[in-house]
Amino acid sequence: MIDRNHTAFVLAVVALGVAPLGGLADETIHVKLTDNAIQLDPGTANAGHVTFEVNNAASGNTEHEFVVLRTDMDDAHLPVHKDQVTESRFKKMGEVEDLAQGSTRRLSLKLAPGRYVLICNRPGHYEMGMHTSFVVAR
Repeated sequence: MIDRNHTAFVLAVVALGVAPLGGLADETIHVKLTDNAIQLDPGTANAGHVTFEVNNAASGNTEHEFVVLRTDMDDAHLPVHKDQVTESRFKKMGEVEDLAQGSTRRLSLKLAPGRYVLICNRPGHYEMGMHTSFVVAR
């Protein structure tokens, strides 16, 4: 037997387009940390809840970290002191520390529209090229 109240509710939800909205706001960005680069898939996200799935794919026994900084600065021109980016000069959104080679961890953040820089801030890693820009759209 068909429940008319349930059917009417489902049709109203579909007509208003509100049923799937909660799931669309969440995005997953796959991050691959190599020996000297940060690779993203995809390279942008929409504003809202963004989860970075961070994998340390470096060769050997290299440990990395993954830091999300909010800034309009070019990712290749951040201030460096003693082989590390001066994180205190930026709004740090979050980070994954001490990521062993071969391991994967997740970092979930609520990000507003704007420009971000993603870095590995282990000593010397930023200067080796472990940085990239990341744009969050409206």
